[in-house]
Amino acid sequence: MRTFVRCVLLVPALFAACAAPPPAPAAPGPLLIATWPFGRIATDAAMAALQQGAGRLDAIEAGISEVERLSCDGSVGLGGRPNAAGYAQLDACIMDGPGHRAGCVAGLEGIVHPIRAARHVMEGTRHVMLVGEGARWFALEHQLESANVDDLPAKKQAWVARERRPADTAGHDTVTLLLLDRDGHVAGGCSTSGAGGKLPGRVGDSPIPGAGLYVDDEVGAAGATGLGENVMRYCGSYQIVEFMRQGMSPQQACEEQVHRIARKDPRGYQLDICFLALDKHGRFGAAASNGRFPFAVGRDGRSELITIEPVTPR
Repeated sequence: MRTFVRCVLLVPALFAACAAPPPAPAAPGPLLIATWPFGRIATDAAMAALQQGAGRLDAIEAGISEVERLSCDGSVGLGGRPNAAGYAQLDACIMDGPGHRAGCVAGLEGIVHPIRAARHVMEGTRHVMLVGEGARWFALEHQLESANVDDLPAKKQAWVARERRPADTAGHDTVTLLLLDRDGHVAGGCSTSGAGGKLPGRVGDSPIPGAGLYVDDEVGAAGATGLGENVMRYCGSYQIVEFMRQGMSPQQACEEQVHRIARKDPRGYQLDICFLALDKHGRFGAAASNGRFPFAVGRDGRSELITIEPVTPR
């Protein structure tokens, strides 16, 4: 009888042990991914910052601000593509997994590093986004590096006097950088000068949380590049993170989001958009709608470029 009672008492414990989730593995970070060949500049700078003991947000800022400084590909920073009035208006966003924090700036003029302005918004205000003149004033109050914009009012007046609408967008790229750190936390940032020839005041997907960038510390992070209007109308990055929450890998989630948008959009797959994502397990993926998509991956102390073909239409 004593042996039987002991076995009966052990059965619930055995079932509990079988049902309990396995212990979490060690964090697989650091892992960094970034859009386009110039993304390697971002992953290298971010990795160097991490190796010097910087935190995840410092690494995101270091990586993106270097691309801004160089105005890579004529699509990021003050050297990026001008709007229809002939001057650059910049957008940027930064998100941090712990606390689900975000900071964004849009239509920012004459500030060299919009990613730093976005971080100040996140860490120093109760707001998420600042735009236009307010964003510039805020950046200058925080002594961020600025350029001479004395000629901007004249350019604006000249554009208004012409009373013409610009031609369609002439080029659009973004640096988006996602990071999984050693502790298993995620963060991300993006920066762009937006679509070339855009109407003054146009804002794309990059500074919109859930559109051009989304971070969730329970799941992972996703970001976008390409024609912003075709990303923001579908909450592109948010949906990828939700697909990963449902059990998809980052690669599956990015591809499924392209297919999902193509099913709904009259353009089909001619969307000019790309996505990339990473998850808490250290996996990453990317997908493109209708063009080859090179992106940078940083891990094990080095960066490499990977190029993928567009998804196969369903």
